Amino acid sequence: MKTEITCHDISVLGEISGQLIKAYPEQRVFAFYGAMGAGKTTFIQAICKYLGVIDTVSSPTFSLVNEYRTSEGEPVYHFDFYRINNIAEAMDIGYEHYFFSTRYCFIEWPENIAELLPENCVYVEIKESGNGAERIIRF
Repeated sequence: MKTEITCHDISVLGEISGQLIKAYPEQRVFAFYGAMGAGKTTFIQAICKYLGVIDTVSSPTFSLVNEYRTSEGEPVYHFDFYRINNIAEAMDIGYEHYFFSTRYCFIEWPENIAELLPENCVYVEIKESGNGAERIIRF
């Protein structure tokens, strides 16, 4: 199944988040592709809100992974591999503990750890369109 949505305004990201999660009810690992400034972190923030995350969601650029909690105490993991120097760094943080935990994992810059992504990973692409305010989201 392939979905493409044009997002004209940030206010509809909550609705798009619901569509994404509902489209893949069994999957827990989501890889977000897009240029710098495309809106990966913003979309992940909307998804976390949709899932009931009560913590502040921000990019884990320097820590590689942030852990958030939902209102029911369930963990959600958010990765940013932009600054990773080699695959060993992902191995050092114990990526398999997260990716195979049955918890939601949202990964920015997954191309930097492509060989570690699980087979059932959902690929999400975000591209700027039009005047720069619109985004095309594919999953």
